[in-house]
Amino acid sequence: MHKDLLRLARAERGVRIHLACCLAAAVVAGLLVLVQAELLAGVLSGRFAVAALLPLALVVGCRGLLGWAQGVLAGRAATALKSALRRLLLGRVEGLGPAYRSGELVTLAGRGLDALDPYLTGYLPSVAVAGIVPLAVVVRLFVADLATAVIVVLTLPLIPIFGALVGWTTKTVTERQWRALSRLGGHFLDVVRGLPTLRAFGRARYQASVIREVAEAHRAATMRTLRVAFLSSLVLELVASLSLALVAVPVGLRLLSGSLDLRTALLVLLLAPEAYLPLRAMGTRFHAAMEGVAAADEAFAVINPPQEAGHEAGQVAARTGAGRASRDGGPPEIRLEDVTVRYPGREETALDRVSLVIRPGERVAIVGPSGAGKSTLLHLLLGFVTPSEGRVLVDGTDLAGLDLDEWRRRLAFVPQRPHLFATSVADNIALGSAAGPAEIRAAAEAAQVAEFAGALPQGYDTPLGERGANLSAGQRQRVALARAFCRPAAQVLLLDEPTARLDGRSEAAIVEATRRLAEGRTAIIVAHRPAMIDLADRVVRLDGGALVGPVPAPSTSTQGGEAR
Repeated sequence: MHKDLLRLARAERGVRIHLACCLAAAVVAGLLVLVQAELLAGVLSGRFAVAALLPLALVVGCRGLLGWAQGVLAGRAATALKSALRRLLLGRVEGLGPAYRSGELVTLAGRGLDALDPYLTGYLPSVAVAGIVPLAVVVRLFVADLATAVIVVLTLPLIPIFGALVGWTTKTVTERQWRALSRLGGHFLDVVRGLPTLRAFGRARYQASVIREVAEAHRAATMRTLRVAFLSSLVLELVASLSLALVAVPVGLRLLSGSLDLRTALLVLLLAPEAYLPLRAMGTRFHAAMEGVAAADEAFAVINPPQEAGHEAGQVAARTGAGRASRDGGPPEIRLEDVTVRYPGREETALDRVSLVIRPGERVAIVGPSGAGKSTLLHLLLGFVTPSEGRVLVDGTDLAGLDLDEWRRRLAFVPQRPHLFATSVADNIALGSAAGPAEIRAAAEAAQVAEFAGALPQGYDTPLGERGANLSAGQRQRVALARAFCRPAAQVLLLDEPTARLDGRSEAAIVEATRRLAEGRTAIIVAHRPAMIDLADRVVRLDGGALVGPVPAPSTSTQGGEAR
């Protein structure tokens, strides 16, 4: 069994009980095959035809009842295990941050984990049966007919050997098919969310062609997976058929010669297929369950990322007090030392050996082309991304050794696309803080939210649509700035292009509010527009994930320039 799934099944009492009962039912039903074969051989040979009919009917009925119970118990175990896995996955979402694509996460939590059903309801019971029933059949064959038992023992290992050889190929193509499905689901969700913007800029047709290409790649990967699965079933059936032929032909010849009685021959011919059947079923169901296994691997990679081991040590240090930053009274010094960030599944390096020192209270503008790594730098400081190499120091303490909750209380983050929830304006402003009505109104005044909040039907109590649908882009950015004003204890301000897509009037309002917000704080501003860059004491440029050197902060009279 998948080791992480096994660990989770052991931790969940309901899963453990249902799964154990399911496996026990499968094994007992498999062992009843021996009793059924004994009775059926007696009926067909005429030795005790009438006396064996009632026991034979009872055995067949018991096997049917156990098969039904196995299906019910396996279904309940699968449902409980998937629910537990989804709880762990959704519990991890809060710490993932924006670096993880939500579309891929939706595909994983939905269609991906549902693919575990064949693994839990089919493959696992077949493993239990394959581990016990063939051995019991071989023992009975040794008692009944030594020659047949030797043939079965010699040919039986061929099925798992060929199954393993085909299984390696199946695993590879199934993982490729799952990655294509995940990429398709994530890209489709992103396109649907951004459809109004794509239509506004005339890029909807291009994205439609991209979706067609991704869908075609998924179709091709799915067909390759099905082709390998069908071929693997053919291989297993062929090996089992040839093995049975090696058993049946000598039995028939010995029966004709009189060296083997009819009842023993019938018993051997009835039992021999049951020795191969569990292994064939296990191989077939393994291939059907591979998509679920690939999804489980990705789910546990999200729940327990490789970097967590080092980070857990940092959390322990934080709880013992060793992981606290030394400076508590003012903005910290932030130092990046040869930091490299690589995202899983991407060939490009997001950040490449970046070294940067940000002094307490300094305002630094980060400029560069799209995809240069500017947002990754902010996500690194937020703790959403961990360095693949290098380290981030806060007042001389490694960020991996700080309590992330405590560190994030010292931050105020204004993203490029702030998320507003379907609740009141006041609740959206107070998000993440314990601000009261007075503090909310003061923050709204500072961020110039009051200019439009007073015109809303219910003022600050006006409910907003999902994602702030009834506000303009500039108004949504001001609400995000008001959230930052509601965090007076925040010593570091992180802004990710807060004036992108805004008109001149909205931009001027945001710039003025940002100027007031940055007073007395360390500010790291990702920006393209000159008005935001003018707020900085120093400008640095990223290109291709690498720091290409300092750029002098432009004056407001400068027209153009590299930083723009």
